[in-house]
Amino acid sequence: MSSGEPIDSDLTTKARIRNAALELFAAEGVSAVSMRAVAARAGVAVGLVQHHFKTKDGLRSAVEQYIVDRHAAAIASVPGDGAPAEVAAARDGAVRRMLDEHPALIGYMRRALLDPSGDGRLLERLTDLSRNQVIELRTAGAASTSRPVADQVVGLMVRQLGHLFLQPMIDAMWAQLDTEKTCKPQLIVRASANVGAPEGLRTAEPS
Repeated sequence: MSSGEPIDSDLTTKARIRNAALELFAAEGVSAVSMRAVAARAGVAVGLVQHHFKTKDGLRSAVEQYIVDRHAAAIASVPGDGAPAEVAAARDGAVRRMLDEHPALIGYMRRALLDPSGDGRLLERLTDLSRNQVIELRTAGAASTSRPVADQVVGLMVRQLGHLFLQPMIDAMWAQLDTEKTCKPQLIVRASANVGAPEGLRTAEPS
């Protein structure tokens, strides 16, 4: 199964290896992928993979840091000044667009975040990133300081990432139940004006 993430020939060798690992981990799972398979996908010798990342755990850590860095860049592309609801919506949109443009990230995140036995630290890293974002907005006066930070962080992450996990479930149920081939529901995650405060999860047909 292809993740849809191309490996660009103009990347550094280390980045090409990381991207190859991301593609394979997303498609097959970390445990099913060998260092030799990553090397073959990247078009390098397995010794070069070991030179740059030492072990498969090191390679997985690099993949997860890359995912966090992508999220951080998407968030940073939207200034923190402005009305709280507008900042939250714009940053949510930036994250959504980034994920849409990098399908392998979605594939890896679905595996990593839903596997309680996984050894990675992706959820911990994304939680730290979201907490820093909330604290930044609170300090700038762009987020409420009357609610606990933990509340806001959880709400923010549900808004930005919730659709990744619930939409496939909705799609599968709809495929089974919709015998008339009507318009498929699309998951919408809404939030109140206070950044990070989830209003609820609901489905709505696209207009």
